[in-house]
Amino acid sequence: MNELKKNRVFETEVLDLSHEGYGVVKIGGFPLFVENALPGETIEVRVTKIGKSYGYGRLEKIIIPSEFRKNNIDLDYLRTGIADFGHMTYEAQLRFKQKQVVEVLHKIAPKEEFSVLPIIAAPEATKYRNKAQVPVRAINGQLETGFFRKNSHQLIPITDFYIQNPEIDQLIAFIRDELRKLGSANKIAYDEEKRRGWLRNIVIRRAHHTGEMMLVLVVTSPQFPFDKTEFLSVLTENFDTLKSIQLNINTSNGSYIFGKKWEILFGQATIEDTMLGKKFQISAPAFYQVNTAQAEKLYQTAYDFAELKKTDHIVDAYSGIGTIGLCVADQVSQVYGMEVISEAVENAKINANLNNLHNINYVTGTAEHVMAAWLADGISPDVIFVDPPRKGLDEQFIEAATQMNARTLIYISCNPATFARDVVRLKTKGYELKLTQPVDLFPQTHHIEVVGQFIKH
Repeated sequence: MNELKKNRVFETEVLDLSHEGYGVVKIGGFPLFVENALPGETIEVRVTKIGKSYGYGRLEKIIIPSEFRKNNIDLDYLRTGIADFGHMTYEAQLRFKQKQVVEVLHKIAPKEEFSVLPIIAAPEATKYRNKAQVPVRAINGQLETGFFRKNSHQLIPITDFYIQNPEIDQLIAFIRDELRKLGSANKIAYDEEKRRGWLRNIVIRRAHHTGEMMLVLVVTSPQFPFDKTEFLSVLTENFDTLKSIQLNINTSNGSYIFGKKWEILFGQATIEDTMLGKKFQISAPAFYQVNTAQAEKLYQTAYDFAELKKTDHIVDAYSGIGTIGLCVADQVSQVYGMEVISEAVENAKINANLNNLHNINYVTGTAEHVMAAWLADGISPDVIFVDPPRKGLDEQFIEAATQMNARTLIYISCNPATFARDVVRLKTKGYELKLTQPVDLFPQTHHIEVVGQFIKH
C-alpha cells in the first residue's frame, strides 16, 4: 500500500459512522474521518489532514453507494452542519441513533443489561425548527445570509435552510433582499476581522401552534444606517404574523449571539405558543425546545416514566421558562422549580399565571444550593425532573438531588455520552436506570435526546 501522505488518494471501504456523521475508513490501520461517506460504501478518498492518532479525508468519488444514501441533498447542509445526517435516509438516521445510545450505555457498564426502547421518530423530518440564528456578512460586495462552514467563520450563502420552518426562511430572505436595497453591504453587514459594520445576526422565533413570529436584529449600535421607520413598515406590512421586532446590541468580540442591551422596535417583548395544551410567553433569550411537536412527545414520555400521582410534589430542575413543570402542574399537588437565570424565572411565573396555575414555586439559584435549602425546610419531592445542558449533571447536583430521596428521578438528556456517565454516578447514590427512551428531536442532524427513568433502590 502507498504510504499515507497528505493529498494521496486511496480506494477503500467505509467501515463505520462517527457520532458527528463522518464516515470512518482505515488506511493501513490508520483511521480517517470523511464527510459525506456512509458505512458499506466503497469510495475514493483524498487525505487532507494527518494527526497523531487519526486524520481527515475528502470524498473524491463514490464507487459503490450505500442503499441508505439520499442523493438529492444540498452538500452545503453537510458543510455547515445544518443537516450533517442529511445524506442518509431518515430510517437509517433513526437506526444509527438507536445504536449510538445502546453502545454508549454498554461501553460505560458492559456487564449491565439496559432496557432501551425503540427510538421515537419525529412527525416531520424537515422544516421543523421554530428558531433561526443566521449570520449576516458581505461577500464580494453583496450582503448575504447563510451559515458558517464547519469549524470556521466562512459564511456559505443559504436561502432554504432545510430544517427550519419555511416562514422563517421566507422572512430571512425578505430581510436580506430589503437590506440590499438600503445601502452598502460593507456598511450594513458585520465584518468580524475588521470589527466594523452594523448587523451581526438575524434571530427569528416562530411559535409552532399560534404562528406568531419574533424578529431580533443583533447589531453593533442602536443607530440604524438607513431609514428605520420605512424598514419596519415594510416588514410589518408583508408579515402580519410578526408580533415582536427587537434590537439586541452586541459590541463584544466573543461568539455569544446576544449582548446585554435590548430595545423593542415593534409589538411586545414576547410571543405566545402552546405546549401540551398550556400557554407560554417566550422571550428572545429564553430556552424553548426548537422542535415543538417532537418536544411534546419528549415531555409526555418523561411524564409517563414518572408515573405521577395527584398527591405528588415534584421538582423541575433547570426549569427555564417553566415548560416541564407547568405542563404537568394540574396533575400533581405542588411544583418546585429553580433556574440560574432570573429573567427565565420571572418568565416562568408569568406563564404560571397565564395558565391559572397556583401550585407553583419557582426561585432563582443553582439547583444544588436551592435543593439543599428546600431539604432543610422539610420539602421532600416524590419526583425530580432534570433537563441539564450537554455537560450533564455535576457532582454537587447529584449529591443534592439524591439526598432529597425522591422515589423517581427523570433525566432528559441531549448528550448520550454524559447521560451514560451520570448513569454510573447516580447508581452509586442509590438510583438505578430502569428505562431509556431515545427521542429524535433533531432530524437530519447527529443530535439525539434521551429520557431516562431512575428508580431509588
